[in-house]
Amino acid sequence: MPSFTRSLPFKIVLCIIVAEVLGGLGAVVTVGSLSSWYQELQAPPGTPPNTVFGPVWSTLYAMIGSAFAIVWHHRGFAVSDPLGRKRLMAFVAQAVLNLAWTPIFFGLHRAGWALATIVLLIAAVIITIHLFCTAHRLAGWLLVPYLVWVSYATYLNAGFFFLNR
Repeated sequence: MPSFTRSLPFKIVLCIIVAEVLGGLGAVVTVGSLSSWYQELQAPPGTPPNTVFGPVWSTLYAMIGSAFAIVWHHRGFAVSDPLGRKRLMAFVAQAVLNLAWTPIFFGLHRAGWALATIVLLIAAVIITIHLFCTAHRLAGWLLVPYLVWVSYATYLNAGFFFLNR
């Protein structure tokens, strides 16, 4: 394997691309519901314009990808290392929950199920931050804005759920 593929900048670029592509999959489901179902919902106070979500999520996915790359580069995710395995499992859990939320909320129109999913996502992000900090502090801190945004999104999700039952 060429040495540049083992470099941190290569890993950061690779992980950001993967995170952005996976995160972008949710846009496919979201776009179909924005002009119909979502627009008919009563929104909670503090709901931002739809144009805010794309740039925010793009930035967060870049930070998530960077955090993963930093841990991968400095500590790795060796299955033989119990802590490395925990880091990888926590990261995968938060990624799966993150990816699941959009089709549940926008695809199935199940705000209650989405609320349960996003609460689990918050827990998974907190665990991931803790485990990533043990590998490299910057990796953990890169996930803090993600936690803040998901917490805000939880408020919005709860608002949509309770206002539209």
